[in-house]
Amino acid sequence: MFHLLTITLALCATLSAGAQTRNTPMEAIAYLTGPLQSDNTQVKGNVTFIQNDCGQSVHVRIQLENVMEGKHGFHIHEKGDLSNGCTSLGGHYNPDKVDHGAPHHEVRHVGDLGNIEVNASRTIDITYTDSVISLNGQRTIIGRSVVLHELEDDLGLGNHTDSKKTGNAGGRIACGVIGIKSDVDEWPCRDNGAGTLGQSLSIVAFVVGLLIARGL
Repeated sequence: MFHLLTITLALCATLSAGAQTRNTPMEAIAYLTGPLQSDNTQVKGNVTFIQNDCGQSVHVRIQLENVMEGKHGFHIHEKGDLSNGCTSLGGHYNPDKVDHGAPHHEVRHVGDLGNIEVNASRTIDITYTDSVISLNGQRTIIGRSVVLHELEDDLGLGNHTDSKKTGNAGGRIACGVIGIKSDVDEWPCRDNGAGTLGQSLSIVAFVVGLLIARGL
């Protein structure tokens, strides 16, 4: 019986170690581009998403050029369909079917990432963190899209009829589909990182129950 317990503990340790080695950073990227603007320039650049571990917040780095000075709504949209340019990407990614809001609001679309503010240089390179979007699980943003809007997002606080839907952020001046950038054969998370731990605990519970039943 002692031999059985030793084997079980060793197996659990191996499973737990395997879970840790799979929890490597995940990285995704979207290349954004848009139609020619009135000054014959074109918004373009990259948006990179990094999630260091299963269930953790996502770091978002935005690197864009030729963006008009001012604030612009910035969102994850539900589709990755560029067959008709930015117009065929659907609405904000909103699996909960709730009102539009700011990134820090308790009630918000998953895709509500607020505004970016661009200075007179018309370029931007910023990084921030969002705790709602994810690169894994049932609500992954992989295969969906990033859209940069013409106007400032009112964060659901305005009086316009579109305020609670889109933030009244105007037209779509650039967009891109989010794809996997990580050099991995398999996306590392399993059940948001809980699968292997759950297996280990189940094995331990089974063996402890068996030992108790046999009076050890």
